[in-house]
Amino acid sequence: MPRPITSPARILTRGWSYTYEESDTQIAKGTQEAFQTESVCVDYDCFYAAVFEAENPVLKSLPLAVQQKHIIVTCNYEARRRGLHKLQLIKEARKTCPDVIIVLGEDLTRFRNASKELYNFLKRFVWSQKVEKLGFDEVFLDVTNLVDYNLDILNHHSLSDSFFHLDQTDPTVGFTYDATCFAGNTFPAGVEGDTPRSKLSSFPTADTSETNSTDRLETRLRLASHLAQYLRHQLEEQKGYTSTVGISTNKLLAKLVGNVNKPTNQTTLRPPYLSTPGNAESNVLSFIDNHDIGGIPGIGYKLSHKLRNHVLRREPQFNEGLVWGGTKENVKVRDVRLFPGMSSEVLSEVLKGPGSHKDIGVKVWGLLHGVDDTDVGKVRSVPLQISIEDSYLRLDTLSQIHKELLMLTSSLIHRMHVDLTEIEEDGKALDEDEDKNADTIGMSRRWLAHPRVLRLTTRPRPPMRADGTRSRTFKRISRSTSVPSFVFKLTDSTETIAKKLVDEALVPLFRKLHPEAGWDLSLMNVAVTDMIETASDDRHGGGRDIGRMFRRQDEVLKEWKIEDRDMAPSQHDIDEQYNAEDDLEMADDNANANQLYTRKGSEDEVLHTQSTIVEDDSQWDSGGEEPELGDACNICGATMPSFAMIAHERFHLNPD
Repeated sequence: MPRPITSPARILTRGWSYTYEESDTQIAKGTQEAFQTESVCVDYDCFYAAVFEAENPVLKSLPLAVQQKHIIVTCNYEARRRGLHKLQLIKEARKTCPDVIIVLGEDLTRFRNASKELYNFLKRFVWSQKVEKLGFDEVFLDVTNLVDYNLDILNHHSLSDSFFHLDQTDPTVGFTYDATCFAGNTFPAGVEGDTPRSKLSSFPTADTSETNSTDRLETRLRLASHLAQYLRHQLEEQKGYTSTVGISTNKLLAKLVGNVNKPTNQTTLRPPYLSTPGNAESNVLSFIDNHDIGGIPGIGYKLSHKLRNHVLRREPQFNEGLVWGGTKENVKVRDVRLFPGMSSEVLSEVLKGPGSHKDIGVKVWGLLHGVDDTDVGKVRSVPLQISIEDSYLRLDTLSQIHKELLMLTSSLIHRMHVDLTEIEEDGKALDEDEDKNADTIGMSRRWLAHPRVLRLTTRPRPPMRADGTRSRTFKRISRSTSVPSFVFKLTDSTETIAKKLVDEALVPLFRKLHPEAGWDLSLMNVAVTDMIETASDDRHGGGRDIGRMFRRQDEVLKEWKIEDRDMAPSQHDIDEQYNAEDDLEMADDNANANQLYTRKGSEDEVLHTQSTIVEDDSQWDSGGEEPELGDACNICGATMPSFAMIAHERFHLNPD
């Protein structure tokens, strides 16, 4: 039995209610209503290098490195096998591997386009459309709906010969798999013959016991692992990219467990996820405890620095180097979680500061136990923000600032045109493939969204110390203003808009950021954010585009449009016409005979002339009944409505 809870802090994440005990055990048990979501983290292997390899497959067997500035930002695994690594100086890389092929990667356009293509490829497999991109090379997928559907129809009498359905409407779309085992690697590594974890022979029932809930969670993760393997193979076969995948119940664990076996591999974090009486420690804690505190997503440089200070009781020491240096102090999650007196309240005190979230202690306490309450974001038609930045060894004159701002702003405007506009032809938006191959002559572009905020961010270098060194810092400062309306003029060139934006908006922002001389910048960032989607045809837009609707009405209403065309009559129509004409001739003869019998001639009878207005008979037709013909005058035989007969008789009585 867990010890009595003296000061509980409670986190609810996807139905998983965790109660944290402020004692030396640090965590009590949580409910078994958790683990009902399956998250997959897809990480493309050495992505920048893979983009060049996809363009030129010959490079796959050669040592390849991608250069930005004076360092290697990434290299393929052949280059790593020969001793190269990320963030290595170019001159050191050439000494280590003289035959390395170095390509420039400062223009991010090719990487951005490749990332978008792969993202669109993966999102086709996710029914919930919960597909979230993290940077260029990582994508989170929430595959809960797929797993739920296939779990419901799983035949527990033939688990080894199962079929994973990828389409609810077409039962033939999918792949075969063995539901009795995981696909790929697991953490902890599976032991052959281990039951029921390694080889499932029976299907878990709806029993709510902890053992059965663990088995059911394991079955769900098995299905998710086979789906992840299928996606990896499809990505490589159809797009030519290899990837490493992590599978678990939230984004945090999926991302971390995917790093266990690299490259071109996958790993699933196996149950049990909770520590229970008589059970071993949860796999979540045993897995996350061995990670450095700075390597936990959601705990950045500043927070990890404060945590190291608290645990070490002093400032941590760092290696030399501003960009590629690392810490010498290896403080693990276990060291923080099991630190004497540690609790969510203590973390709130340690991590508080200007701009910190009021629940920062509870949030970080959850991350230290593998709890992540952030959902996988849904597919967005437009990004949340667009930013361009660059780093510098020295940037300390206004002329340099103006030059670099112009380059950054030109790239920003180009990105806005690519990501926030679409091509229209006759009022119809083109899809991505059509847009890519379209001849834009005679076509127009429209904005999908308008950003409202323009932001300039800089990172000043701290002043020199007396010994000629600088302190290590990653502090950024920023200023914002509204986006000028001329930015959205699609008729102006990118260079014209960029120059005007720098002169009228960004330079004034820079002067507010750095009103005094003597600054030296190591980084500048220009961004637009606070996107407001424009009117569109779907429910995600900011209203209906009336102009576009009218331009497309002929196309939309085409199937209901009635056209007057001359067509040759059929024999049936000719026969019907002859019969109708015979009936009309007989009716006319009868009418003429009656008219000769009843009419005796009268000057009161209204004759149709050119000035006579003939009213529509439908004005008198009420409820579909036959119209009233009126009464006939006994003197002259004229027919008229009943209400006019009295006046007409007075006419005969007073001829004068």
